[in-house]
Amino acid sequence: MPALLGSRDSHLRAIETAFPETDISVRGNEVTILGPQSDTVAKLFEELVLVLQRGESLDPAVVGRSIGMVQSDERPSRVLTDEVLRGAKGRSIRPKTAGQKRYIDAIRSNVITFGIGPAGTGKSWLAVAMAVHALQSKAVQRIILTRPAVEAGERLGFLPGDLMAKIDPYLRPLYDALYDMVDLEGAQKLIERQTVEVAPLAFMRGRTLNNSFIILDEAQNTTPEQMKMFLTRIGFGSKVVVTGDTTQVDVPGGRTGLVGLERTLAGIDGLSFVHLDKGDVVRHRIVADIVAAYERSSEGRS
Repeated sequence: MPALLGSRDSHLRAIETAFPETDISVRGNEVTILGPQSDTVAKLFEELVLVLQRGESLDPAVVGRSIGMVQSDERPSRVLTDEVLRGAKGRSIRPKTAGQKRYIDAIRSNVITFGIGPAGTGKSWLAVAMAVHALQSKAVQRIILTRPAVEAGERLGFLPGDLMAKIDPYLRPLYDALYDMVDLEGAQKLIERQTVEVAPLAFMRGRTLNNSFIILDEAQNTTPEQMKMFLTRIGFGSKVVVTGDTTQVDVPGGRTGLVGLERTLAGIDGLSFVHLDKGDVVRHRIVADIVAAYERSSEGRS
């Protein structure tokens, strides 16, 4: 009961704030709920109990997301307890929102999955987690991480070093996600053996990628020609995840290969588009507020 209600009943207060017309009283191990939304609140408590019974802890962020899920007729116990991978140091990698759950379910059941949404929604991070899981379960033989080498609004000039040193800054976010899933030493061994290959998108031309889990990150910065080239590299036994944010296009002239692609590829079996939004942002609360502010500004201009 203390875990359910939170320190000094903080979780209970959050639920009461979310459902102001509902009266919630607690005596011992009994919760009494009266009011117009009593069924919804009762379902919320049942879901939170299931989350606790399955070994998950509750904190203000989890309770807040659970409230939103139940209000949208989603089940937090299914979303928050779906383990994708046991990461470095025993950390469990799980979806944190209903949108993220739809995303990983789409990756599991499709050959190609497009994850489209703003920063902080876990597009790349969850894609890398699914890739590591596929590698560990021997569903694929290697992981290929790629992204277009496009600078975000500033010219960096010529970079020193060999090829890997030159492309490293562009691919650093994918490295960071990989280090979250396996420790630094393990990741370096995978890269040295070329079990994990990291390369700029331009190096994909002419290849056929079999038995691989391929992640194309920052796909909004591909040109239409690059996107077509990439999607036609896929071989047998491979799975592809393409991530992007259509509000952060840095490709010269704005000729992105991601915008409008859903209409072009509509109806293809084994291919899915998953759209994440500000409700799926799992970074600091202020990131979701910033994303929402930009969305309002964009709607005002249109």
